[in-house]
This record gives sequence, C-alpha cells and structure tokens, in this order.
Amino acid sequence: MEKTLPPAGKLWLVGAGPGDPDLLTLRAARLLESADLVVHDGLVGEGVLALIPPHVERISVAKQRSRHTMKQELINELLVRETLAGKQVVRLKGGDPFIFGRGGEELDAAREAGVACETVPGITAAAGCAAQAGLPLTHREDASAVSFVAGQCKDLTDQDWSGLAGHGRTLVIYMGLATASAIADKLIADGVSPGLPVAVIERGTTAEARVLRTLLTDLGDLVAREKVKSPALIIVGKVAARADALDCLGAPGVAAQIRDFT
Repeated sequence: MEKTLPPAGKLWLVGAGPGDPDLLTLRAARLLESADLVVHDGLVGEGVLALIPPHVERISVAKQRSRHTMKQELINELLVRETLAGKQVVRLKGGDPFIFGRGGEELDAAREAGVACETVPGITAAAGCAAQAGLPLTHREDASAVSFVAGQCKDLTDQDWSGLAGHGRTLVIYMGLATASAIADKLIADGVSPGLPVAVIERGTTAEARVLRTLLTDLGDLVAREKVKSPALIIVGKVAARADALDCLGAPGVAAQIRDFT
C-alpha cells in the first residue's frame, strides 16, 4: 500500500510596504488570501493585517529596540518547521524583506533546511515615505547618489559612513531615532556641513504621518523635543528641503502635516 505524501509546503518572504495597504503589491495580496500561516513583524501596517482572512493562522514576532517577542533563531526554526509540515507560510515584513528586514537570514535558513522559498519584494520605507512627502531621493540639481544605512547598530561611532552624505548625495537612515544625536555628531565630525537640510518622516504613508524639517546640527534636539515615535526615517541631504507635498499620493484619509524648523 502506497504511503500518502504530505502536501508540499512553501515559504514566501513577502514585503508589506511602508504601511498604507494600497501600496501592497498585487502578488502579496494574493498570497495573504491563500496562505495557511502568516508570520508578521510589528512594522506591518494594521490596514495590511486586516487583509488577512479570518481563517488564516497569524503569529506576531514583533521586535522593538532591545526587546524581541521571539529571537531570530527561533523565528527561523518556526518558518522551517511549519513549511516542512506542508503549509503555505507567508513571512510578512514591513517594507522590503531584503532592506534591513533580515530576509537574507531567513532565506539562508530555508535553503539550509531544503525548504522551497520565494521572495516577493515590497516598497521600502525610504521610497514610499519620501514619495508621500514629495521628497525625491535623487534630483539632477541636488543628488545623484543615495545610500541606506541602519542607525540602530553596534559601535555606531566605528561605522564608516564617509562619503555617504554631503554634496550631491542623499543619506537615508533607518532605525535612527534613538541615536539621532550621535548620528548628527558623527556626520559633522566626518566633514558634513552642520547646516545640511534634514527631514524626519514619522509613520510615513499612514494617516498619522508627520514630516519635520530641520538642519543636521539640530537633529537630536528636534527628535527629543517633538517626541518623534517609531517607525521613522531620517533623510539627510539637500533634497530634504524639497519635502512639502504630502498629498502627492492622494491617499484617502491621510491628514499628514509638515513642520519646518530650519
């Protein structure tokens, strides 16, 4: 008598975009409909989570600075175990899985376990939030290069960011709120002008979006005084002065505000 083989599972690393569910890709939306299990981060927008059908199992593995619901190694084990059990597993991540999302680590774990895995890209926060703020990351007059860095990292002062900010460049800093003052000091010490424009985009693409403009030398004071909350991006460069068109996406219900402290 032949044995019945278990159904073949598959792991999908899916980008949820920067928050607004209208910015989710069609493929991502279809996968949420057909999934057996969705394992999601804390940065995934509530509107996106609302698209998950009630019958689909959901597990939150939300992370905050210095406090994790589940360590990354355990997340990897969970994804592999559930996929090997024959489930269609969607690993839903804010933004894009491969931009500060640890998607590469989870892909490595899947490959090592022989698990079928596919990645579905999402709009990264830098692109989505900057677009809502009317802030072009590159511009023929202001910037021909753009760099993404993580502000929440060990030994920040030892990170080599030389040449990433300044004339003709835009620097986008993810997870930089807690170290905003140190980031400003570091860039200025590296030769970046203290008067370079900076934009801080809080909860970009959502109805609670705020865009605050200041100068690099005042970045730390601004973040503290305005009590900026995560998730937020810090954009350093001349293009930051162009942030002034918050309705450019035409998102319904978005009542974002811009404040200029330059």
